[in-house]
Amino acid sequence: MGREIVEGEKEGEELLFVPPLNFAMVDHGVFRSGFPDITNFSFLETLGLRSILYLCPEPYPESNEAFLRSNGIKLFHFGIEGCKEPFVNIPEETVREALKVVLDVCNHPLLIHCKRGKHRTGCVVGCLRKLQRWCLSSVFDEYQRFAAAKARVSDQRFFDKICIPAPG
Repeated sequence: MGREIVEGEKEGEELLFVPPLNFAMVDHGVFRSGFPDITNFSFLETLGLRSILYLCPEPYPESNEAFLRSNGIKLFHFGIEGCKEPFVNIPEETVREALKVVLDVCNHPLLIHCKRGKHRTGCVVGCLRKLQRWCLSSVFDEYQRFAAAKARVSDQRFFDKICIPAPG
């Protein structure tokens, strides 16, 4: 008995599992990536996601919302503007609220994403790392692995200055 053909798949073809740009596991039940599109949906289904934390201000595309509905995934939308300008403040309160979602295991498995999975996602993950008591140099190293040549000093200053109270 063969495997059931999945929508969009032709008989005799293998289903491709393509992760979104900059996909990685952050912690048990927490993942990060760039913006997923239809080519990533079969991969995302394998994660058994319960929630998605979306960090861009733009509305979520209808195709993505349909994917969420069909998979029973809850969307948490925290619209953080992409700030390329130096000294533009990252909204600390928004990041704190996003962290509450990340820390609530009832939302796991959870995917955190923005457009490219670099800056906004990197800021939320960097703050999570501070909560996990990572040393700042390790937080910077992880951020730079994803941001690469696009690393922003303003984001790194944000990790350094933000005061994250311990949960509880």
